[in-house]
Amino acid sequence: MIIAKNIEKSYGNLKVLKGIDLEIKKGEIVSIVGASGAGKTTFLQILGTLSRPNSGQILFDNIEVTRYKDKQLAAFRNENIGFVFQFHHLLPEFTALENVCIPAFIKKESKTKVEKRAKEILEFLNLQHRFDHKPKELSGGEQQRVAVARALINEPSVIFADEPSGNLDSENKQELHNLFLSLRDKFNPSIVLVTHDDDLANMADKKLTMRDGLFIS
Repeated sequence: MIIAKNIEKSYGNLKVLKGIDLEIKKGEIVSIVGASGAGKTTFLQILGTLSRPNSGQILFDNIEVTRYKDKQLAAFRNENIGFVFQFHHLLPEFTALENVCIPAFIKKESKTKVEKRAKEILEFLNLQHRFDHKPKELSGGEQQRVAVARALINEPSVIFADEPSGNLDSENKQELHNLFLSLRDKFNPSIVLVTHDDDLANMADKKLTMRDGLFIS
């Protein structure tokens, strides 16, 4: 599904990634752990095409996306990748339903079709009673599930999650862990998680540890 070959990234004289290789299968859950500053988020952003490496290749289904220009890359990202972050980045002036619909509206899909799919996803996430609520009216766990629904709206082949349980209490963390497993069962995306949460990391099919810009296990 995804192949990363010899990914290197530097900021000035600081070499953050030092030649990383990784293969991720369709429907596989991969967790990446390591101390702060190890390069985890930098690597996730490069895998997710939010940032470009200094050298190396990223391939999605044998398409080398590192060759794409910015406009092509933005369109590819919108159609194929979903993101879930520690901070939900929901737009406060829009309802839960509207927040979920936004990526599909950017894709220029019809309002009727998008809203139908958004409602189905929110119902799957047990948020059918929250369609018309704005983010400030939702709990932290509900906001995170809305963010997950938004990540799913364009039926991505891969979901990247950066510290998705970082702002959640223990009950909501466990709910989120179970959610990622149920997402894989229902929608079959590949899921890549960067996390400091051992319980979340250990539920993955593959757990990788990063240190000083390289995988050590």
